[in-house]
Amino acid sequence: MKQILLSVIMALPVAVMAQYKSQVWSPDNGDGTYTNPVINADYSDPDVCVGASGDDYYLTASSFQCVPGLPVLHSKDLVNWEIVSYALTELYEGDEQMVQHFSTPRHGDGVWAPSIRYHDGWYYIYWGDPDFGVYMVKTQNPEGKWEQPVCVIRGKGYIDTTPLWDDDGRCYLVNGWANSRSRFASVLTVRELSADGTKAIGQPVIVFDGNGTENRTCEGPKFYKRDGWYWILCPAGGVPTGFQLAMRSKSPYGPYEAKKVLWQGKTNVNGPHQGGWVHTKYGEDWFLHFQDKECYGRVVHLQPVDWSSGWPMMGKKGEPVTTFQKPKSSSNVVVNPVESDEFNDPVMGKQWEWHANYNEKFGVPTAFGTFRIYNHQLSSDFVNFWEVPNLLLQKTPTDKFTATAKLRLTSKADNQMGGIIMMGLDYSALVVKRVGREFQLQQITCKAADKGKQQTVNTLDTFKPTAEDKIDYKPGIHIDIYMRMVVNNGKCRFAYSFDGKKYKDVGDEFTMREGKWIGAKIGFVSVEPFAKTDRGWVEADWFRVTP
Repeated sequence: MKQILLSVIMALPVAVMAQYKSQVWSPDNGDGTYTNPVINADYSDPDVCVGASGDDYYLTASSFQCVPGLPVLHSKDLVNWEIVSYALTELYEGDEQMVQHFSTPRHGDGVWAPSIRYHDGWYYIYWGDPDFGVYMVKTQNPEGKWEQPVCVIRGKGYIDTTPLWDDDGRCYLVNGWANSRSRFASVLTVRELSADGTKAIGQPVIVFDGNGTENRTCEGPKFYKRDGWYWILCPAGGVPTGFQLAMRSKSPYGPYEAKKVLWQGKTNVNGPHQGGWVHTKYGEDWFLHFQDKECYGRVVHLQPVDWSSGWPMMGKKGEPVTTFQKPKSSSNVVVNPVESDEFNDPVMGKQWEWHANYNEKFGVPTAFGTFRIYNHQLSSDFVNFWEVPNLLLQKTPTDKFTATAKLRLTSKADNQMGGIIMMGLDYSALVVKRVGREFQLQQITCKAADKGKQQTVNTLDTFKPTAEDKIDYKPGIHIDIYMRMVVNNGKCRFAYSFDGKKYKDVGDEFTMREGKWIGAKIGFVSVEPFAKTDRGWVEADWFRVTP
């Protein structure tokens, strides 16, 4: 029935798709107010700019090793956001050596703390790769294709980069430093770039030093100019408990005077900092920033900004707001980043990312209304899933939700397996695995996967195949199953069903844990150990996020 419906839909003229509204988290209260976070998912180190029309806002965030990278989100009101594109199809397109380097999972490496800017008809994103240097991509259509990345400065340690085009056309860059690579941190430097922003033409100057003060771990700087002042907004004090600084100078090279403009205070929003400021066409000022929610990653809040004191005081007298009046806007559209997927389109849904540069043998959409994920062959010294590049994952959408998938595992040989996973430094997966002519239902769990710890396997049940190929040539056996994870305040439980109606809880409760610089992620795993025969695969029919 699904194939017939899909054929009818594909035969119809192209129509405008309905806006996606999440069933589990939508910040728009429908009465002219919003509730933070405006994006309750892991968009770490967010930055934002006003688009060419003045009515559009574009946001990007750190993506680290995940591919596609550099997500681009669009909003008309800074509250309702949707994913519209990715600026990187792979790390780093156009440089074959780099593409190969990121063909295996490089957890926590890659794209750190980007900035997005609109200048002279072009949209730019700059970021620091702590191992390779400062990169930039640009486009005239942020919802379409971005040009190949350009290495602006080559070297280790550069992170958190933001350009500023001055009134005279000169371009400056501010950046922080990664102690893990440079062996120093808590300083910000400014240098001049060429007018087109493609290369450094000046030497760095330290403009702010947080060492030995409460402003330690100053990083993530964003560069602006307002009323003749150069402004750098940056976090300090560390991620879990830090705060937001604003600093100003009459010269891009300083010296800068600094003031604390956002802190936790009496709220439950820990470490409110690192983000982007926008001045809207309606004369309002807003600041988007993250809050670190541990296993859920770094979620995005929106704060009003008051400049009446000459400084950008954020929230309510420096403390984060929970519910507030929405920004002025010409739009009343309610839309959220997509979570559920029927897999009816001939392209991968925008919520999904792989754990390394994409290889077509990872998986592809089909013409049958499914997404096929081939078994990845594990290494000969396999320990746990930390090595797997074709994990097809998306961000957790809120603190409490249910994710259910309908799938078929097709197996050509023993030990091929697939299912759903909650992935992080610790992970747990519910899989079906072929053993002889049957399938075992297993919960596979690993603590400290990043440290090379061995995973544990708990066999829960054994099932006969749903179907078997009746040919002699490379026959497969199949099992159709519904799998579910129920997430509640950092805990995850699994269940399964054969009819999609009655679910049986199985396995042990799993305590979620963040990944390397990212939140825990949900999705599919499809692997086989040391294979010497044809790959098996997971055929995902749909994936639905519900309360």
